[in-house]
Amino acid sequence: MNQALSPRRVVLAMSGGVDSSVACHLLSDKGFDIIGVFMRHGGEPEPSCEVDTSLPIIAPPHKQGCCSSSDAADARRIADEMGIPFYALNLKDDFDRIIDYFVEDYAAGRTPNPCVMCNNWLKFGKLFDYADSVGAQYVATGHYAQILSQEDGAIELHRGVDSDKDQSYVLFGVKRHFLSRMLLPVGGFKKAEIRTMAKDYGLSRVASKPDSQEICFVAPGQHGKFVSKRTEKDTTGEMITSDGKVVAQHDGIENYTIGQRKGLGVAMGEPYFVTKIDPDRNQVVIGKRHELARSGLTANDVNWLSPKRVQPFSCLAQIRYNSSAHPATCIPLDDGTLRIEFVEPCLGVAPGQAVVCYEENRVVVGGWIKEAID
Repeated sequence: MNQALSPRRVVLAMSGGVDSSVACHLLSDKGFDIIGVFMRHGGEPEPSCEVDTSLPIIAPPHKQGCCSSSDAADARRIADEMGIPFYALNLKDDFDRIIDYFVEDYAAGRTPNPCVMCNNWLKFGKLFDYADSVGAQYVATGHYAQILSQEDGAIELHRGVDSDKDQSYVLFGVKRHFLSRMLLPVGGFKKAEIRTMAKDYGLSRVASKPDSQEICFVAPGQHGKFVSKRTEKDTTGEMITSDGKVVAQHDGIENYTIGQRKGLGVAMGEPYFVTKIDPDRNQVVIGKRHELARSGLTANDVNWLSPKRVQPFSCLAQIRYNSSAHPATCIPLDDGTLRIEFVEPCLGVAPGQAVVCYEENRVVVGGWIKEAID
């Protein structure tokens, strides 16, 4: 830590979208000293913003997700209108680590979640390093989740008020000691309210801007090609049914994920889904919907956002970002991993995805799915 932290200074991750733009105004209304930051991930230099020369910018390879030059320009425009300092940070080397993880997981038959890793390593990782360097007590983002203080002094991560936009799942990996330094200004509002606020604040350019949906470094539907170009491993092989019948040859296990129905490249006469991926044999196993059912899972690389527990406890376990949470029992194991047992069989448990355990709306613990339990 380079200097004493100012209790009113906050580093705000500005994406150029409506959420972080409104967050900027909400923080300003509360009297915070805001430093706007835009995170650039890769590509050749493109002077879309004026920045501190000690913090070089780089442009992404294509318009996608939340790191394009037009997004940077929008973020810069908001900062100028607010009269706050604005910097674009070159995080290419750090982001390369996320791309490597993405490629390695898909090539190993897993389903990665780079957005969670970006939050863990960059937004609530590297940005805290930056906050320390500029004397900022807080790091803020436009995520739809809430940081709540309890009467006993505990600081907790909770779901956002807007259940349709809640992003607490993708924040499960943030280290617990950072919670007291996180600000999530939009988490207490619904998305429609945020868009209305944007108009009220005069943010007409971003008020109706679409939400970012895709992975920022891969064009829509191109993750398989992206992975295959970056690995020397031959991942082609057989597509088989659960009883071992070969029905097709596939062009790489990185093109498939557990629960996938579309794009299988084979007609079975009725709906079939990817039920298993075997990276040792390069086999993709398909079956009927009921064959996706799993009684539980194991998870490693666990992160506790509440006091660590040693006894089993009831929870709601969420296994994908856009899925509902399922009643389950979370069993902490002696080796630091978790075993999750669902009350009712759960469909589409995918190794590589995160499982996050809630008590009502509070995040208790999360981890990365290692394997499904039949």
